[in-house]
Amino acid sequence: MRAYIALGSNLGDRTGYLLLALSALSRLPKTHLLRLSPVYETDPVGPPQPLYLNLVAEVETALPPKALLQHLLDIEQALGRVRTEPLGPRTIDLDLLLYGDLVLEEEGLTLPHPRLQERAFVLVPLADLAPDLVHPRLGQRVADLLKRVEGKGVRPLVL
Repeated sequence: MRAYIALGSNLGDRTGYLLLALSALSRLPKTHLLRLSPVYETDPVGPPQPLYLNLVAEVETALPPKALLQHLLDIEQALGRVRTEPLGPRTIDLDLLLYGDLVLEEEGLTLPHPRLQERAFVLVPLADLAPDLVHPRLGQRVADLLKRVEGKGVRPLVL
């Protein structure tokens, strides 16, 4: 199954945490890392905090969605993610955005990600990988969803 995972970091060595998370993703069972979007520096959502680095990874996986999510949570924990406030700063954040065209609502997992269509920091890198991908719940292309949020607060990372 094709899945898309958002990665973000705004504490410590942001680039280092993203690289560690990508390395961990590449070692997941029954999962192959296919493509990565460019990295963007983005404004935080929520309380005042440092700027984020964000990207999206496209994977092919035979893991069921709940198992994939558990692996993502395990990677976050291994990289020092502390869940104090929902929109607070973090060493790493891994969100399962889409899992094929699956629409799912169960405890602990909603697919597609419930705020995907509101977040420029997710839509910009997702559109780099799959602009014509259709949101399975909304029936709209990623490129069209991005037009609504206008990419505000999202800048290409220049090294």
